[in-house]
Amino acid sequence: MNNTDFIQLEEDDEIDFAELFFVLKKNIIAIALCAIIGATAAFAYTINFMTPIYTSSSMIYIFSKTTSITTAADLQLGSQLTVDFEILGTSRPVLEKVIMNLGLDTTYEDLLHIVDIENPKDSRIIKITVENPDPDLAADIANEIADVLADRVAQVIDTDKPSSVEDAVPAKLPSKPSTKKNTAMGFMAGLLLAAGVVLVRYYSDNTIKDEDDVRKYLGLGTFASFPLEDSIAKDKGIINKKRKHKS
Repeated sequence: MNNTDFIQLEEDDEIDFAELFFVLKKNIIAIALCAIIGATAAFAYTINFMTPIYTSSSMIYIFSKTTSITTAADLQLGSQLTVDFEILGTSRPVLEKVIMNLGLDTTYEDLLHIVDIENPKDSRIIKITVENPDPDLAADIANEIADVLADRVAQVIDTDKPSSVEDAVPAKLPSKPSTKKNTAMGFMAGLLLAAGVVLVRYYSDNTIKDEDDVRKYLGLGTFASFPLEDSIAKDKGIINKKRKHKS
């Protein structure tokens, strides 16, 4: 294989982005239609088949009314207590008592899955967040966890019961699924799938269609081209039909 052959192979392996652009532009209507179909399908699936989830949050302050914050040691103690609160909030005794108090038909593991307890940065507050398909139940669980957790902390640390900062209220709108997000994802999925199919079909077609393909794939030049007129094509079709009829 000589140098010319190597150069030809390298040219064949190169991606012509301008060519890709025109191929996609030529099929823009089909690609856009697939994107719209993907967005519509994702929107319909989200509305009709996905269960809306509501989120409610309650907050408690980690210090009791008798706790003073006057020294660096007190602040350090507060930082340590926030970690303790987060662990106690998801402990089995706390969540099982919440289940018993509210008469929930669930298990500790299932309740743990929908509960999130966190300490907002640079604060002495514990935030209890609950997700549930029922907005009223989500608020009730968040408030009950806050109350049971405060009692548990007072019992374990032997101090006054921490104060409530904010009670949870039922959410008016679901927090997930996001219809806009899913619709956008469906649009992009349809768009990328259609573009991929167009490009695969284009690069899988090795037939030579014009003089540019002759020069690109065969490395040969063309002296002339003879366009096929519609009238000639129609006459040729009529002749072929007559021949079939005679045979």
